[in-house]
Amino acid sequence: IYVPGGKAAYPSSVLMNAVPAKVAGVAENIMVVPTPGGVKNQLVLAAAALAGVDRVFAIGGAQAVAALAFGTQTVPQVDKIVGPGNAYVASAKRRVFGTVGIDMIAGPSEILIICDGKTPADWIAMDLFSQAEHDEMAQSILLCPDAAYITEVEHAIARLLPDMPRADVIRTSLCERGALIHVASLQQACEIANDIAAEHLEISCENAVELAQQIRHAGAIFLGRFSSEALGDYCAGPNHVLPTSRTARFSSPLGVYDFQKRSSMIQVSQAGAQTLGQVASVLAHGEGLQAHARSAELRLDPSS
Repeated sequence: IYVPGGKAAYPSSVLMNAVPAKVAGVAENIMVVPTPGGVKNQLVLAAAALAGVDRVFAIGGAQAVAALAFGTQTVPQVDKIVGPGNAYVASAKRRVFGTVGIDMIAGPSEILIICDGKTPADWIAMDLFSQAEHDEMAQSILLCPDAAYITEVEHAIARLLPDMPRADVIRTSLCERGALIHVASLQQACEIANDIAAEHLEISCENAVELAQQIRHAGAIFLGRFSSEALGDYCAGPNHVLPTSRTARFSSPLGVYDFQKRSSMIQVSQAGAQTLGQVASVLAHGEGLQAHARSAELRLDPSS
């Protein structure tokens, strides 16, 4: 389990990665986490203890991923690496995939909000901040058919931002990767949302459940005005390790199933081999694989 810790401490990420692994029956959970300045975050360690993590190593970055993938004198080699990290961690996970399994290639955080213009503007501004404060590369977008409301949100951002402890990070993120977009309709907003395939999608509308039926691609969908993305990050229930960078088009949130695998089991009776063997023989000869054909044919009863 890789737990990020370069810019902030994330005990919630410990829980989101370790709990499903434990539920799935993983025999040994190994965790790595960076400790800037040599300071071990007590909340992160407490979360690891509560979630049943077996061993913790105070290392981070690409080198931590390499240590887990290949093993060292002190860090055991693992079978799968999960958990988000910065661009170096993501690149390292991409490189070691095949030697070990991975959950996904996690990019910068994303939030996309579809709003009908009736949610308090301060709420929406703060929801945009909630992802922008993660990283300068985070993406925060609002889609709304009400131009006057977009102006309200813009004013709320300007008023609230100076008081935020991570104001510089939020400002850079919003300036470089943020957008307030006036759409023709909520229907068009849903179409755009499917194209963006965001990590977090808030539908802050009166008819949120109905609109959600039009969404095909999103990591997590938050329905209604009171379903803030922040609740999903910590305690709403579903996992907060989610597909980013449009990968929600073909992948899903982290879950128990990511720590499970299955094997095919085949047992053929003597009678069954007579039927299947003839089918296999025809196909194998058609592919020019004579050993395959003979393997099946040798089990055929010559008297039948």
